[in-house]
Amino acid sequence: MTGHSSDVPLGTAVATARSPVPPAARPRFEDVYGEHFAFVWRSVRRLGIDMSAVDDVVQDVFLVAHRRMDDFEARSSMKTWLFGIALRVVRDHRRTLRRKPAQLGGTAAVETDMDGVHDASARGPLEHVTEREAARTLHALLDELDDDKRAVLVLAELEQMTVPEIAEAVETNVNTVYSRLRAARRELDAAVARYRIREEQKQWRSR
Repeated sequence: MTGHSSDVPLGTAVATARSPVPPAARPRFEDVYGEHFAFVWRSVRRLGIDMSAVDDVVQDVFLVAHRRMDDFEARSSMKTWLFGIALRVVRDHRRTLRRKPAQLGGTAAVETDMDGVHDASARGPLEHVTEREAARTLHALLDELDDDKRAVLVLAELEQMTVPEIAEAVETNVNTVYSRLRAARRELDAAVARYRIREEQKQWRSR
């Protein structure tokens, strides 16, 4: 296999088994970008990309999607298709970082979440602070999962996708998704328990 993995056609058996959507029925890239930007942004962040790099990785996801629009088939949803691309781009980004560890760091970005961005002007400073703290906690807990479990948990619990949709997005079978999801929930429950203990200890020491 040559080139970047994000350039590999989505699905190993898809290319020969399915026909592309006719041009007249194909979604416009501008519409895809506008409708799914927040979803891709959330997904990239929740898959473990540091805030300082999220915007660049999201841009890469949509660059790949733009090149691959002719390959999109309506047998999967646009969200599952985009998530599959995001998985590959995130993995490419992580491989690049592992080769350049000395370049990590820089100015910390403000933590946020793309949920509800459209009504940001209606919320006050306290709400923004609360959201940032909740996002930090969520991402810290997700960091305790491996990549495979993290991906299925994000799609199931945070994006409310069905197991067949998740299987399509991560390119595996439904039984594997169920297995990963059960394991991810167990590990997340344990991570939440550890987090609560740490928070209680902090409160006790601050008294």
